[in-house]
Amino acid sequence: MSHRSSSFLVLAVIGILTALSIFFASRLRFDYNFDNFFPKGDPDLAYYLSYRDKFGNDNDYLLIGLDNGSSIFDQDFLTRVDSLTRFMQRQPHVESVLSPTTVKSPIVEQFGYFEIPYLHVSEPERYTLDSAMIYSSRELVGTLFSEDATAVSLFVQTSDDLSKGASDTLIAAMYQQLEHLKLSRNHVAGKALAQAVFIEKMKIELAVFMSASIVLVIVFLWVAFRTAWGVLVPLVVVLLSVVWSLGVMGLFDKPIDIMTVLLPTIMFVVGMSDVIHIMSRYITEIGQGATKIQALRTTLREVGLATLLTSLTTSVGFLTLLTTSIVPIREFGVFTAISIFLAFILAFTVLPAILLLIKRPNPQRARRIDISWPLLLRRLYGFVLRKPKPILYASMAIVLVSMMGISLIRVDTTLLEDLGDDDPVIKDFQYFEDKFSGVRPFELHLIAGPGKTMNDLEVLQEVNKIETYLYQDYGLNFITSPATVVRTINRALNGGLNNYYTLPESPLGMQQVKRRLDTFNKRSELRSVVTNDQQEGRLAGKMTDVGSVRAAELNDSLELFIDQYINPALLQTRLTGSAVMLDKNNEYVVSNMMQGLLIAFLVVALLVGIIFRSLRMVAISLVPNIIPLLMIGGIMGFLGINMTVSVSIIFTIAFGIAVDDTIHFLGKLKLELQQGKSLPYAIKRTIISAGQAIIITSCILVAGFLTLVLSSFDGTFYVGVFVSLTLLFAVAADLLLLPVLILFFYKPARK
Repeated sequence: MSHRSSSFLVLAVIGILTALSIFFASRLRFDYNFDNFFPKGDPDLAYYLSYRDKFGNDNDYLLIGLDNGSSIFDQDFLTRVDSLTRFMQRQPHVESVLSPTTVKSPIVEQFGYFEIPYLHVSEPERYTLDSAMIYSSRELVGTLFSEDATAVSLFVQTSDDLSKGASDTLIAAMYQQLEHLKLSRNHVAGKALAQAVFIEKMKIELAVFMSASIVLVIVFLWVAFRTAWGVLVPLVVVLLSVVWSLGVMGLFDKPIDIMTVLLPTIMFVVGMSDVIHIMSRYITEIGQGATKIQALRTTLREVGLATLLTSLTTSVGFLTLLTTSIVPIREFGVFTAISIFLAFILAFTVLPAILLLIKRPNPQRARRIDISWPLLLRRLYGFVLRKPKPILYASMAIVLVSMMGISLIRVDTTLLEDLGDDDPVIKDFQYFEDKFSGVRPFELHLIAGPGKTMNDLEVLQEVNKIETYLYQDYGLNFITSPATVVRTINRALNGGLNNYYTLPESPLGMQQVKRRLDTFNKRSELRSVVTNDQQEGRLAGKMTDVGSVRAAELNDSLELFIDQYINPALLQTRLTGSAVMLDKNNEYVVSNMMQGLLIAFLVVALLVGIIFRSLRMVAISLVPNIIPLLMIGGIMGFLGINMTVSVSIIFTIAFGIAVDDTIHFLGKLKLELQQGKSLPYAIKRTIISAGQAIIITSCILVAGFLTLVLSSFDGTFYVGVFVSLTLLFAVAADLLLLPVLILFFYKPARK
């Protein structure tokens, strides 16, 4: 079979596989599930899920803040708030609505039970008395009513694990009604809104990243090759790799989430690396008068093994993300690693097939394209030979300064760490922190002591101690618990007077409360804080989002208080909840990152050891790739950027990509040494031969990753910035420091 026929056959097979990829890619959907970021496999997660089954999800809610600008005690404003309340109560997937216009104070008298509204919306003459009653009731201020009396909030309890479609429908209906009622000063927070906003942002950013990457790559390809085929051929190959990547995700029914939304962009620029190395070497051979077949054979022989190894190291960099306990990051690592090998396969099948089918490039033009690079790279090598010691000293100084910066890094996270400070969602969350109780949930599991129940007075007194501490020292602004329910009933039994919003003072008083509790045992308010057997309870609250570091300090102090002042024979407790689970990721951030880097180092060391059979060369190869990581760590420390889950993955990704240049450099050096050349001359030939491809691919990679700075997600933004910086530092280290290290410390084996 002729080479031409073989090329057509390869392209036909690729065409069929591409069609299948397009079919599976068309099934992809966008998804954002908050729960996926809990640390899988952690025993505390299993405990939290069991707790959630008993008391409900602490995240399935919407907060609607309505600001009047002036006093809320305005009939027109309150009437519109009441209309919104009634509207939300009628919506599908809404379990209940706690609203300032419907909240009531229960009163139990000799002749029966009745409830008095705190707000008499249609009777403005009673607003003064209403205001006095509301602002003497601690449980209402900071929850439904702001402390400055200029805003109110609605707490909308939604169905458990609301789907994306149901969330979108509810959010759209809510905003439409807000507009209809002219409640323009509104602020909304909650899981349903965050899910809708995150997914919409992902859709927009995927389109922006890909468009920007394509434009930038076209520009760089034109600058590098200055021919139409030099732009179009690589572009087609890399676009195919992106389509195949999305097809694999569709095949395994993996949705596009906040992590995998990066995959197409990463594949576009990383996949270009293999293509550029092949194209650069091919053009060089054509410029030297080789035929297409000769040029391709030489190219595949000289860059094939190095490209295979770089694909392997890059894949390993992403596969090390399997060390994390967070499912979206693990899946991102796996699918990106698979996609990198698909890109390798396409580069060594489609690209040669196309090059064989298209017209042979003009040798003179190919020489003109190739002629300026050797001059530049010879000067670069001349600089290395003239300044080896300054390069070494500068590198050591950079390491010392970087270590100082790394010592300043803090591991800290917030609930919405991926959104920037100016994002509307963050501003709405900030509004609830400024005006109301905050948005960070607090959950404490209460377990009655042996032979006790949550409705025993002595147990409730222990709960009351904890509540007092949480209000005064911990920073909770709102609490609901079995004790708050009992206090509410005790007040109802005493004419609704706020002076009686306390636990009963005597066993007789508690007996009266228990009788009322028995009649309310099917009400949702009671079931959400006490189990049916009365053995377990829930203390829930809201506070400002203080960050994981401060939260850990507060939790330690709380546990110390409980150990000292709470009788375990009466009450046992355990902290849990979604906020605690997200904070637990902090415990894994540094260890997961170090495990991932260690695995990547070992794989690179193994590959270099196989190539050179020299431990000294293994150490030499790692140095120019570790220094860039130290540099970005130092920059993060000096800039005060916290180490979060989304930021920690930068190091393993960056190392896996940056080490590619080192592998190409050492692979070419090995070939030169095998031809009997001296070490200095072999390094010179390596820099001249491989330097062009290293610089071009690094520029394309940097440009591609820099498109990620357009993201409104902080994690994505930092991936773009710091991976780009790592690649710049790495190419400088490979072309300046690596040759010096080899000259000083490597002794080739004599034949």
